[in-house]
Amino acid sequence: MSDYSTRVVDAPNTLEYRVYIEKNGAPVSAFHDIPLYADESKKIYNMIVEIPRWSNAKLEISKDEDLNPIKQDVKKGKLRFVRNCFPHHGYIWNYGALPQTWEDPTHIDSDTKARGDNDPLDACEIGEQVGYTGQIKQVKALGVMALLDEGETDWKILVIDVKDPLADQLNDIADVERLLPGLIDATRDWFRIYKKPDGKPENEFAFDGAAKDKAYATKVIEDTHVAWKRLISGEIPSKAEAYDVKVSNVSVENSPHKVEVSHEIIKSIPASSAKPAAPIDASIDKWFFTSNI
Repeated sequence: MSDYSTRVVDAPNTLEYRVYIEKNGAPVSAFHDIPLYADESKKIYNMIVEIPRWSNAKLEISKDEDLNPIKQDVKKGKLRFVRNCFPHHGYIWNYGALPQTWEDPTHIDSDTKARGDNDPLDACEIGEQVGYTGQIKQVKALGVMALLDEGETDWKILVIDVKDPLADQLNDIADVERLLPGLIDATRDWFRIYKKPDGKPENEFAFDGAAKDKAYATKVIEDTHVAWKRLISGEIPSKAEAYDVKVSNVSVENSPHKVEVSHEIIKSIPASSAKPAAPIDASIDKWFFTSNI
């Protein structure tokens, strides 16, 4: 994906921070213009890294901004950070999203009995390299877990960078259990407890927390890709009540939301203005022992 690069605006740990994806120097939508498939015949996917492993800032693709840059999530006017829930430090994988997928909030999944959460699919990349925000990795799916987040289905696809030294040996969820013992249990534990330091209850899972296999994960990816096609084609209105997704793009053929590079939306994207990270409160580095919460 050498044609792609990042355009960084302002400083990490600020409300103004944005990371746009560029193709050949021009901004594109991180959500809609990056292809899902790097190699469809081999089921190799593109993954956009939002949050590098071991970091705490809750970064995500912005659904409600033109061209969907990556920004830090905000709640009640404050930047969001995940807490360090012992023994975990920040996010324990490279965390990101699969582009051109959408968890449809108008659809109730037959297995989880819950609607989609209106986001692109989340991906947990378990390779040894620490990524960077805006990096586009080529990955293969190994399995999936189904978090039930405030009554919505929030799939977590477990993936591995195809360049990772273990990639050839990791081909399904059983391989993860065998070669990376404890990782799936740690992943389940992380998602179960990570909101507790903020006074929220433990999260729940479908399938009693079990990780489903590659075949199931592949079906989830394909189904959410179809849902995205319905969204980007205008079949599902993007501004329906209860959800608002910006669908402007520069490359999706037959999309009524496709714009030219001369369009005002493209011209409105800020120029690069990367700055050093702003300081964060020392409490972000605190350990929380969730059994006592």
